[in-house]
Amino acid sequence: MTQATPPLSRREQILQALALMLEEDSGKRITTAALARQVGVSEAALYRHFPSKARMFEGLIEFIEASLFERIRRILDDEPSALARCETIVQLALTFAEKNPGLSRLMDGDVLTGETARLRTRMSQLFERLETQLKQVLREAELREGLRPQLPVSAAANLLSAFVEGRISQYVRSDFRHLPTTHWEDQWRLLGGGLLFATTQSTPA
Repeated sequence: MTQATPPLSRREQILQALALMLEEDSGKRITTAALARQVGVSEAALYRHFPSKARMFEGLIEFIEASLFERIRRILDDEPSALARCETIVQLALTFAEKNPGLSRLMDGDVLTGETARLRTRMSQLFERLETQLKQVLREAELREGLRPQLPVSAAANLLSAFVEGRISQYVRSDFRHLPTTHWEDQWRLLGGGLLFATTQSTPA
């Protein structure tokens, strides 16, 4: 007998409904009145769980952070190769956005226009953290594998992070038609193929 999935808490129901509305009402500003109708509760009930709409958005950002970086920790534990780590981390971010269209609007910052600046800062910090993680992987490549990035470490990590942000932005702007993972294998052959070289080689001119 399979174990039944525990029911969602009211807080989780609210966040799930908000993510769904971000996906289905692309381009529209989400109101607490509309969200309350989606959940099937009063606006007062929403505010018992979240003091403001900003806190609801923060709850989704916290979910994105936890989901991505918990999986990144597993990648670092399971994958010893620096190049494979970079590939898997970038692919993870793209796949997560693709599977969660509503959350991709948060990652792009599209839905945060007109909201408190704190939310845009939180979202920027998530991508800064992703870039820092990639930078750490590239720095360790020389120590662990005798490899060095073709570009300075900061520039290489920024390139990969910018690629992730750009593909997510395309996804949101296309109203979720242009998937972030489209052409992934071909694009990674170009990105990954020139990313690292052995330190025994001479530095390219």
